Amino acid sequence: MRRLLLSTALVPALLVSASLAHAQAPANRAPATQAPAVQTPAAPAAGASAQPANPQPADPVVARVDGQEIRLSDVREAANQLPDELKNAPPAMIYPLILDQLVAQKALVARARTQGLERDPEVQRRIAQVTDQELQQALLRREVAPALTDEALRKRYEASAANRQGEEEVHARHILVPSEAAAREALEEVRRPGADFAEVAKRRSTGPGAQQGGDLGFFKKSDMIPEFSEAAFALQPGQISEKPVQTPFGWHVIKVEGRRTAPPASFEESKEQLRQAAFEEAVNAAVERIRGEAKVERFNMDGSPQRAPSLMDGASPPATPAPAPAQRR
Repeated sequence: MRRLLLSTALVPALLVSASLAHAQAPANRAPATQAPAVQTPAAPAAGASAQPANPQPADPVVARVDGQEIRLSDVREAANQLPDELKNAPPAMIYPLILDQLVAQKALVARARTQGLERDPEVQRRIAQVTDQELQQALLRREVAPALTDEALRKRYEASAANRQGEEEVHARHILVPSEAAAREALEEVRRPGADFAEVAKRRSTGPGAQQGGDLGFFKKSDMIPEFSEAAFALQPGQISEKPVQTPFGWHVIKVEGRRTAPPASFEESKEQLRQAAFEEAVNAAVERIRGEAKVERFNMDGSPQRAPSLMDGASPPATPAPAPAQRR
């Protein structure tokens, strides 16, 4: 239950953010009540006594609420679950805020227990529900872990090597203007003999790459919005779009400088995609296997036994939807 309470009532980010905004204590000076402890105690220096006269506890008690202890490990766990933008805040500011929240949580739980709320049927039902969810997630994390190691992912990458092909890319420039009339003027100018597309783009384009002559470099079809990609990928090197191309950003005149097939993505570039595919595949396989091994009895809505489907029915019993697993934590 301690983990559940921390995960559901942990240091509200808005409260911590507001408290940090008003904190005035210098970052390099801890308040007198500051416990050094949001960080792990340092190991003794070489040559120092292995057992100092007053050794610091590895996980000291940092507060008691109605006799219930809060330890340094609780503070660390809460700190690890803060939003990224708060994790780098000075410990002298974060520590008392987290401790205040943990104290409040302990006080609320203690009061709820004195009122016997843990025996309330609705509370018990909801606790059982959350317990079931956590057990499902823990089992699935254990089941899928072997499929998510670097070794397993690399084998998956190598197994698909023969089917991997590089994606086509084009190198294009463009002139972006706000109106069709301005785009037609630019198109007419770049089609004149001896015209320099890049120089015209520098003078006419309103796009962010105007000073680079409208150069977009190489890009894949999926990298650009459909209207632009369709027009660019229809051109061969040296060709300019026959007419202006409209997109939500304005009107474009496009010139393709080159085409190429990009090399297949490396293992490191593919790793996250491989991990996601392996995760989903392993979860589905684990759910199907474990469900198949379970003894299942199905009943109708009135509680009467369902008739087992036969080969004459030509249908299989409805599949139970798999629980939605959380990513590894």
